[in-house]
Amino acid sequence: MEISLYSIFLVTTVMLILVPGPAAITVAAQGASYSSRQACWGVLGVASADVLFFALSATGIASLLLASNFMFSVIKWFGVVYLLYLGISALFSQSGVIKLSVERKESSRKKIFSQGLVVQLANPKALMYFTALLPQFIDPSKPVLFQILLMGASCLLADIIVYSVFGRLGDRIAKQKLKSWVITFINKATGVTLISTGIRMASLEYGK
Repeated sequence: MEISLYSIFLVTTVMLILVPGPAAITVAAQGASYSSRQACWGVLGVASADVLFFALSATGIASLLLASNFMFSVIKWFGVVYLLYLGISALFSQSGVIKLSVERKESSRKKIFSQGLVVQLANPKALMYFTALLPQFIDPSKPVLFQILLMGASCLLADIIVYSVFGRLGDRIAKQKLKSWVITFINKATGVTLISTGIRMASLEYGK
């Protein structure tokens, strides 16, 4: 793979990760609710989901999944329901799944990891992204396995760095000891964002 082509791939990947989505919101909320150090387990959960999506895409399985109307619908509606659940929890629950709190609390590493993993797995756009992206950057005249491993490692590193920043930002927000109305506003904005994302995912059409 040429350096210039790899650079385009890396920049494109980083820019897409930087766009705040359900995973970024979840990791930031974990940083605010627990700490940036504990949120690292959520980051690893998100990164693990992306590693799985990348592996599926690299082996061509993702193409088969996306070619199936039924399988695509299963993935899509699972994601829609889960995101709506998270959004409604953030809006109305006193101890919602990703609800930011003024008081810091403790949670198990397994729970935080699982939350990040499930949130990202519930987003079929990540699977579609890798499936559409990889063929554009693989040079068949060069060792394909090396290119796939290089891009996979780069995606993993980008995930860990960028989402760790989101976790750190959430931690800093919590340490500012914001007034209760600000925390409430953040909770409501988070809930609305996740619900909106779920609704947009529901409008995804088969084969699009």
